Amino acid sequence: MTKPTIRIIILESDKSLHFVYKNHFEELEAYELVGSYTSAAEALKDFKHTQPHIVLTEIALNGVNGIDAIKLFRKKKWGIKIIMFSEINDFDIIKNAFKKGANGYLTKPLTLDKLEHALRSMEKEGAAMSNDIVKKIIHNFHKKTFAFFSERENQIVDFLCQGATYKMIAEKLFVTPSAVNFHIQNIYLKLDVNSKSEALSKLEQLQNQLEEY
Repeated sequence: MTKPTIRIIILESDKSLHFVYKNHFEELEAYELVGSYTSAAEALKDFKHTQPHIVLTEIALNGVNGIDAIKLFRKKKWGIKIIMFSEINDFDIIKNAFKKGANGYLTKPLTLDKLEHALRSMEKEGAAMSNDIVKKIIHNFHKKTFAFFSERENQIVDFLCQGATYKMIAEKLFVTPSAVNFHIQNIYLKLDVNSKSEALSKLEQLQNQLEEY
C-alpha cells in the first residue's frame, strides 16, 4: 500500500527563496509543497484549497509574525504540525515559539539536508530542531544540575551542550563511547523519554517548575 503524500505549505517573506524551496521539495519523496506564501493572511485564505499537514513558517513575515500565526493555523486545523524557521536563534524567541505551540524550530538557510532531516524527525518524533538549536537549548540547562542525575550524567549533559559527540565525550571522560551511550540511555530513562527532542522538552518543563517554586 502506497504511503499517502504529506502536504506542506511554506511561509517565507523573501519571495526569491520560494523557487529554492520548490526545488528542494522536488527532491523529497513522500512530501509535496502545495503552497508558498509571504504572509499568514495569504496562507490562511488559501488553506481550504491546500489542506496542509505541515506548515513551515518564517518568524519575520509580512503582517502577522510566524509565532502569532500559530494559533490562527490551529483554528483552521487543530492537529496541524508547525515548524518555525528564522535567522535568529535567540533562546527567548525559541522558548516563546514552543510555548505558543510550535512543533519545531530551524535556523536559516533551509538546505535540502536540513529540511529533509526536520521532516523525517517530525514524522518519527513529532518534533524537529536544527543542531544549533538543540545546542542552544541544552546550553540553557547544562549549568544547572538536577538531583536525579548522577554526577557523571550531569557531566555528559554539560559536554552535549558544547556540541561534543559520543566519541569526544568518551575521550574527555576517559571512557568508551558505549559507556557514554549507556549513561545517555539512563538519562532518557530517568526523564521517561525516548528521544533527544522529548528530553529537551521534559527538561524545560522541569526547569519551569523549579523557577515557579
